[in-house]
Amino acid sequence: MEENLWKHILQVRKQSPLVHNIANYVVMNNTANALLAVGASPIMAHAHSEIDEMVAICQSLVVNIGTLDEYWAKSMLQAANKAHELRKPFVIDPVGAGATGFRNDLLSELLKTRPTIIRGNASEIMALAKQNVSVTKGVDSTADSNEAIQAAINLNQEFGSVVCISGKIDIVISQHGKCYIKNGSELMTKVTGLGCSATAIIGAFIATIDNTFEAVTAAMALMGIAGELASKLADGPGSLQMHLLDKLYNITSDEFSSHLELEVI
Repeated sequence: MEENLWKHILQVRKQSPLVHNIANYVVMNNTANALLAVGASPIMAHAHSEIDEMVAICQSLVVNIGTLDEYWAKSMLQAANKAHELRKPFVIDPVGAGATGFRNDLLSELLKTRPTIIRGNASEIMALAKQNVSVTKGVDSTADSNEAIQAAINLNQEFGSVVCISGKIDIVISQHGKCYIKNGSELMTKVTGLGCSATAIIGAFIATIDNTFEAVTAAMALMGIAGELASKLADGPGSLQMHLLDKLYNITSDEFSSHLELEVI
């Protein structure tokens, strides 16, 4: 698989897919810039009257439930249902799953649309699969990635979605197996929305790559390695954001291949 991942990164740059995002207020600017940096074109739209048309013209959909309200919840369901109808790939980021009944009820409805990809931290994935999990700490995980593997397998088996558990080690689960991505930096946890940016980047990769397992792996590897390299240049979380965007944009094949830490099972 390793030799394919860089080809997938180049393919996203070449095709510049149009990615429809219903993102949360906190991270909208970050995710749009991350998509531009990897070569994709972001659209941020949530108006009910244009959702169907927007999904139709874009190559993929990203749904991020971070800052929910009733209007946006309806937008998300409408978009997910339209993507499912049109067989457009889409990714759901279940931010804060398990925190409130409103959030959980929306996620239950979104899962019925059978998302192509689900990406969340360990606590979110476990809450989504209705497994026992400690009380959620806002949007932060109270569990390690490995603790959510069975929950991810259950979600994959029930809904057919490729599931990505993000954390110190990112784990991608599909019916064909699992992949451990051991890149990244502790400093990345000090910047809000980098997980959401990873979800948006996944949206770009599933828009252009038919093999969803490899698409998610390539996206997460790119994000992890870019963060790792950026952290070596940064003085703190503020400058990390700047260097991360630069590295997503200008990372080289040699940098990617020499830093990739991947285990496929």
